[in-house]
Amino acid sequence: MALRYGVSSKNIYNYQNYDSIKDNPEVDVIYIVLPNGMHAEYTVRGLQAGKHVLSEKPMANAPAECQQMIDAAKKADRKLMVAYRCRYETYNREAIRIARSGELGPTQMILSDTGFAIGDPSQWRLNKKLAGGGSMMDIGIYALNASRYLSGEEPTEVNAMLYSTPNDPRFKEVEEHVTFQLRFPSGILANCTSSYGYFHQSHFRVMGTDARLCMDPATWYSGLRMWIERGNTIEEKELSVVDHFASEMDHMSDCVMQNKQPLTPGEEGLHDITLIHAVYESARNGKTVKV
Repeated sequence: MALRYGVSSKNIYNYQNYDSIKDNPEVDVIYIVLPNGMHAEYTVRGLQAGKHVLSEKPMANAPAECQQMIDAAKKADRKLMVAYRCRYETYNREAIRIARSGELGPTQMILSDTGFAIGDPSQWRLNKKLAGGGSMMDIGIYALNASRYLSGEEPTEVNAMLYSTPNDPRFKEVEEHVTFQLRFPSGILANCTSSYGYFHQSHFRVMGTDARLCMDPATWYSGLRMWIERGNTIEEKELSVVDHFASEMDHMSDCVMQNKQPLTPGEEGLHDITLIHAVYESARNGKTVKV
């Protein structure tokens, strides 16, 4: 991969020599694409080395780890951004604009579903220590984050249930299915699901009093579709297509070069992980969790 993109051998690092990156002025930003449970350690070490950090989502396994990453960025005076790629692509950005503009009438409810049938039981996504959880941490976070950015609000209450197929070796440590509900201050409700057990799914619906905005697929890497249903009409939206990863990396580069705050800073990741832990708490105790 390094040869393919012309990366010099002196700019290639591994687990053994990672900390020596502090002595390399040619490296400005580190992109952390490790299993979730390793994000905090390698982000903090990267920040301590004086580098800006772009960390994959979910930000970390626990809110305390997220806060540790945020504190390290502030102490080092470096940028910390969480790689929520959907926030940087055209369809989701337009969905945010429409949902918040009032074009659909006041939003009443948001519906979101993400899922796929996961395979090899030995993969890191099914290891609690490395993944932090199951489908909720990996793909349910898309539905959670979408509910927040489409409503433009932060939820105040969480309800949730989990289920995993008994005796399935894939789900010895992490959950298979999750359904959760969010209540927002304005009265908007969000009904969300995620699963490691069914056919590939990625959609959301924003239900307004006058119209409905639909995206299906909503979070795939390509082929996104958006339309608005109003009365007996369906308006398909045709937008320019961008590379999600290139767009978020361009944004990170701009933030570093122009000394701007990222659209999705560490605090954004902390919000989601705090809410995910509320989802797990609600499912575990069978009660509404106020957040």
